[in-house]
Amino acid sequence: MAVVIVWAVFTDPAIDYRLVVAGALLPDVVDGPLGGARVLHTLVFSAALLFAVMVATRHRRRARRRWLALPIGTFLHLVLDGMWTHTKTFWWPFFGTTFHDRLPSLAHGPAVLAVEEAAGAVAILWVWRRFHLSDSGRRSRFLRTGRLPRDKVA
Repeated sequence: MAVVIVWAVFTDPAIDYRLVVAGALLPDVVDGPLGGARVLHTLVFSAALLFAVMVATRHRRRARRRWLALPIGTFLHLVLDGMWTHTKTFWWPFFGTTFHDRLPSLAHGPAVLAVEEAAGAVAILWVWRRFHLSDSGRRSRFLRTGRLPRDKVA
C-alpha cells in the first residue's frame, strides 16, 4: 500500500520506490523478532530517521531526494498500522519507556488480517498492471533503479 499511497500523493516516477518499500517494512522486520511493536513503531524513530537523512544529505539534493523515501516509508508504516491508537508506543518515551504492544499486523483477528492482506494484494496487482511490470525490461529497470516508467505519469 505504501507504493500506491506515495504514487497517489507525489505522482513522481523519480522516487526510489524500493526505499519506500524498505521503509514500510523496516519496523516489522526489526521490531518483530524483538517481540512486538518497539522503537521502530514510534513517532520518535521516524522523525529521527527523517532528521538523520536531512542532516546526512545537506547540500546534496539528489541524495536527499533519493533517501527521503526511507523515512516516508516508515511514516506510512505507522499510518497503515494505525499506531496512533497505541498511545504508549506511538508517543514513546513521553508516556512511559516500556513496550507492551504486539505487532499491529498480528494483533488483529484472522478476518481483519485477511482483509488487510487482500488489500495489499490488490495494491501489488494495481502497481504491476499500471506500470506494465510484466514487461521484463520495465521490471528489471524498476528493480535496478527503483523508479517507475516515466511514460505512465499521465
